[in-house]
Amino acid sequence: MTKLDSISTKTYLWLGIFFGVLIWSAIEPKDRLTWLLEAGPAIIGFVILAKTRTKFPLTSLLYTSILLHCIVLMVGAKYTYAEVPLFDSISIMFGWERNNYDKVGHFMQGFVPALLSREVLIRKQVVHSSGWMFFIITSICLAFSAFYELIEWWAALLFGQDADAFLGTQGYVWDTQSDMLYALIGAISCLLILPSMHDRQLKSLT
Repeated sequence: MTKLDSISTKTYLWLGIFFGVLIWSAIEPKDRLTWLLEAGPAIIGFVILAKTRTKFPLTSLLYTSILLHCIVLMVGAKYTYAEVPLFDSISIMFGWERNNYDKVGHFMQGFVPALLSREVLIRKQVVHSSGWMFFIITSICLAFSAFYELIEWWAALLFGQDADAFLGTQGYVWDTQSDMLYALIGAISCLLILPSMHDRQLKSLT
C-alpha cells in the first residue's frame, strides 16, 4: 500500500465515522434547536478542515482528536447534554445529582483546542520557549471556554426558555465556573500527556 493509499483510507474512515454519527444524531433528536446549536460547531469545524486540508494539513493525532470532540458534540446534540442515557446510568451508580456528560464536553473543549493551538504555534514558529508555550496555550483555551460561555448567555437571551437544554445547567449554580475549570483541566492534560507523540508526528509531517 502506498502512502497516498494509506492517507486516503484514513480520510475515508474519518469521513465515514463523522457523517455516520452526524446522521444518527440528526434522526429524531431530543430537541431540534439544541441539535442545531450543539452540532453546529462540529459542522463548521468540518468545513474549515475541508478547506485547509491541502494548504495546511494537520497531524493524524490532531485529526483524530477533532473527530472525537465532534462525536462528543453530536452525542450531546442527539440527547441534550443533560439527558445522555449512559451518563444517567452513571449518575445513578455514583449517586450524582446531575447528568455530568456536559463536563466531558468541556474537558474536550480544553483538550482539543490545546493540541490545535500547540500545532499552529509550533509550525508557525510563534513561540520557542516550552514555558511560554504552556502559558499561552492554557490562556487560549481558557479564553475560548469563556467565549463559549458568552455564546450560551447570548443564546439564552435570544431564545429564552427554548435554550434551556442547550445551557444544560441542571440547576447547578456554579455550572459556568466548573465548565471553565474542566476546560482548563483538559488543556493541561493534553500538554502533559501528548507532547512527545505530537512532536514525532510534527517531524514526520514536516
